[in-house]
Amino acid sequence: MKAIVIGRFGGPEVLDYQTVPKPIPEQHHVVMKVKAFGLNHAEMHMRKGEWDEWNQISGLECVGIVEACPGGEISVGSKVAAVMGGMGRNRPGSYGEFVSVPASNVIQLESGLPWEHLAALPEVYCTAYTCLFTILGLQRGENLLIRGATSTIGQAALKLAVNAGAVVTATSRSKDRFDFLKSVGASNVRVESSALAKQFRPKGDEDHRFDKTLNLVGNRVLLESISLTRPGGRMLQAGWLGGLEPVSDFNPMIQMEPGVHFSLFHSKVLGSLDFPLSGVPLQEIVRKIEHGEFDAKPTYVFEYGDIHSAHRMLDSGKAGGKIVVKH
Repeated sequence: MKAIVIGRFGGPEVLDYQTVPKPIPEQHHVVMKVKAFGLNHAEMHMRKGEWDEWNQISGLECVGIVEACPGGEISVGSKVAAVMGGMGRNRPGSYGEFVSVPASNVIQLESGLPWEHLAALPEVYCTAYTCLFTILGLQRGENLLIRGATSTIGQAALKLAVNAGAVVTATSRSKDRFDFLKSVGASNVRVESSALAKQFRPKGDEDHRFDKTLNLVGNRVLLESISLTRPGGRMLQAGWLGGLEPVSDFNPMIQMEPGVHFSLFHSKVLGSLDFPLSGVPLQEIVRKIEHGEFDAKPTYVFEYGDIHSAHRMLDSGKAGGKIVVKH
């Protein structure tokens, strides 16, 4: 089969098209014929040699058709989405024409959406749903703060939260993105900064804090995100848009606000025993998209033979949404 391979570390030009062995069917695994896949920033870092775990055939997610499933978990010929399960990390990923994925990381779908539209969903929507509803326990009418809302996961979280009836305040580094966030359903938008709390000064007895906070910016605003969450509320950190530098001289007894529940999440655990994909209603999300309840189209779609252009767009940071590659 043909596959896109990381021949050496560097820019988009290091991605080579090579002929490699097709995956051999295994028990409790699904061999898929890949129809399209979304790009993720982790794949850029893997390509550059900046990631601790990577495979020469990259790719963390895809959609396609079941070619083989020896364990019978999913019928041959089924339309499916796959995410994580070691793809692109400790096993070949979705940049090949075929990929083998643990059955626990595959979701069967029924949809008439184009492959490139379905490919924009697995990683960001499974992650966003897990963050909002599995971990934060978001409820209708609650006030939610999303920091980094114009990222792909931030956009998915905003759409899911608004659809579920939450009142969402969203942040972006650029005011140019405010109209977009409002059009998606954000009730309030603010400029993302490390002094965000100053933009929420209480008026009289009004409590300016949020029921739930989704921090996609990272350690740089971790403590402030906790302080913006009310006692009894929840703050989840699930991104590192602001870098991975640790919180300096961290002293929780002095710096953390009391009574706020603080959690972490990384999408690589999707499909694990602790975070099974059975807990993510991806089929229901697809139906809502089909019915026009919200838009989840990719912002850029590239042909399989143009992976260099796709990765140049990924590197630019200017996509403004999900990048998809289709066969």
